[in-house]
Amino acid sequence: MRSDDKVAGLDACAVACVHPQKVQLVRDASLPEAELVRAAGMFKLLGDPTRSRLLYALLEAGELCVCDLAAATDTQEATVSQSLRMLRASGVVTGRRQGRLVYYRLADAHVRMMLDLTREHIGHGRSPAAPALVST
Repeated sequence: MRSDDKVAGLDACAVACVHPQKVQLVRDASLPEAELVRAAGMFKLLGDPTRSRLLYALLEAGELCVCDLAAATDTQEATVSQSLRMLRASGVVTGRRQGRLVYYRLADAHVRMMLDLTREHIGHGRSPAAPALVST
């Protein structure tokens, strides 16, 4: 191999193929850094199976207390409480106090829509024997 020959990586373009108009379109439509950080935080929040299980329980039932959530998801009450604190601080769930109990529900229609779309997406086009998503 000559010294002036360049080897392109597997993910690199073999030819110069940058499309300036498309690049500019993406740059103009990009979220500000602070919003990207919030979006990534939302995905991290939903990336925990326990929190996702709790959210889907609330999606189905509408409103549940910690005891009901723990029983419905086979999760310890302390774990449910800790997860709900994170979900509430992030604005994904909200609570309503009735006497000594707090009943939790999804914060708004956007959260319900996100959960519905996620469930639809993971089931779309998959056969029962298809492998699960890779976790990192």
